[in-house]
Amino acid sequence: MTLKYLEIFYDLAKTNSTTLSAKNLNITQSAVSIAISKLENYLQVKLFDRLGKKLVLNSNGKLFYEKSKKHYDGLKDAVNLFKSDNLSGELNIALSKTIGNYFMPLKLVKFIDQYKDIKINKSIENSTNIINKILDGKIDLGFVETEVFNKDIKKLKIAEDELIFVSSTIKGEYFIDSLFNKKWILREEGSGTREIFLNAIKEIGKINIFYESSEFEDIKKVLLNTKDTITCISKYVVEEELKNEKLFEVKVKNLDLKRNFYLIYHKDKFFTRIIKEFLKFIK
Repeated sequence: MTLKYLEIFYDLAKTNSTTLSAKNLNITQSAVSIAISKLENYLQVKLFDRLGKKLVLNSNGKLFYEKSKKHYDGLKDAVNLFKSDNLSGELNIALSKTIGNYFMPLKLVKFIDQYKDIKINKSIENSTNIINKILDGKIDLGFVETEVFNKDIKKLKIAEDELIFVSSTIKGEYFIDSLFNKKWILREEGSGTREIFLNAIKEIGKINIFYESSEFEDIKKVLLNTKDTITCISKYVVEEELKNEKLFEVKVKNLDLKRNFYLIYHKDKFFTRIIKEFLKFIK
């Protein structure tokens, strides 16, 4: 069993595809298959279930991943320490849509510019998916816009955010229950924004959900082109539209929605040099 076999195993656990892993690692598909076969022979268990063209971790594979990844990261970090004084390698992160599309982009660019030998693999997902990926060991760090109460997850507050109500045709100041009959546009289930808003009004009543979408640009387009539509959204997302007076903030008298942005990681996560430098940068 070699470090290369383990590198291939961890990448394949993420991609579920020998084609994608071969491309990621700049090797042939047959080299990926051979490495996994040798690793399974060494361990004397099958690590993947072959489901059509996909290779998915089975219970043995998940257990091996969980027990070995932390030690692999530590060993790889130690090896890199002697290879070069430069910080190099990969960082796998996932960001919620508000944070990933509106809050973090320029900060990530500054980090990449400072550490040119580090590759950041990032995905934009809703907060629920990110939390699950942290628990499954699929990513190193996550950025979420919702509270996390799982005992296996550590969190670090990185910013504050305000959720506001916006519309293109509704203006003025209201009590929230007087807006329930308007056409409400919400994010998809699993979104931190949706969760915070619905939890805040659940004791007051129910809204008329007119439209749901996972994309902010889609939501803004509907707001701009449909009368009496309204949404609850991060102020970061609609800064330009508010400034240009395409959208207007609807003041709500009895509801004030503040939230925190968090960086999260698994409590057992091994902190490589890359992760340590990234956390220092974010702080």
